[in-house]
Amino acid sequence: MKIIFLGTNGWYDTSTGNTSCILIESEHYYIILDAGNGFHKLDRYLKKDKPVLLFLSHFHLDHIVGLHILDKFSFKKGLRIYGPKGTRGILETIANKPFTIPLSDLSFKVEALELPKQKQELPFQVECMDLLHYSLTLGYRLDLEGKIIGYCPDTGYCENAVKLARGADLLIAECSLKPGEYDTEWPHLNPQYASRIAKEAEVGQLALVHFDASRYPTLDSRKEAESEARKIFPNSIATKDDMEIQI
Repeated sequence: MKIIFLGTNGWYDTSTGNTSCILIESEHYYIILDAGNGFHKLDRYLKKDKPVLLFLSHFHLDHIVGLHILDKFSFKKGLRIYGPKGTRGILETIANKPFTIPLSDLSFKVEALELPKQKQELPFQVECMDLLHYSLTLGYRLDLEGKIIGYCPDTGYCENAVKLARGADLLIAECSLKPGEYDTEWPHLNPQYASRIAKEAEVGQLALVHFDASRYPTLDSRKEAESEARKIFPNSIATKDDMEIQI
């Protein structure tokens, strides 16, 4: 199974990277985690006729702004968008006039499903839980084709993050804050807390994403986060745009 990090910045694009978007290519599916500006790179990788599933964690713009270019693509088997409560209403607003082409005018079918209410519509096992953030944010645990991937985007340290990551082959966790930083008003992870979650959950590998574009202006600055994370959980990596890993 291949994981491609299309966008690894938080908040806004810089020369270092685009905002949040991760592609998982499994044998039977293309799975997209969030739709920041890294979303525009999808056509480089979607070469086979597989179902495409997009999981939105929350509705901050750095996680959904890529939806305005959906008309760039032609998903032959349609697109299923899963997200937290309120997903349908948000899409009817932001993926519509005057902001972009309405979903109903695209050349392919788009379905919007809200979790956990419509969990039965999922083609493989997915767990979702609320995380600790400024607004409603879902973390995900994907169990497919013999691999488990935990996805903990914008969040402070919380027990639900540990539960979602428990025993995962790969934990993809945000790392917005610099080492030692914490913000109770706008919760996010620093490298120590992200690696603590990985260690407590006994995951196979930790991939750090969603680096605050102002705090981490260069790839070298991300290496500092990687070094701090490895002190707690040695199998940690700081991702960068277009990085690919296999699990």
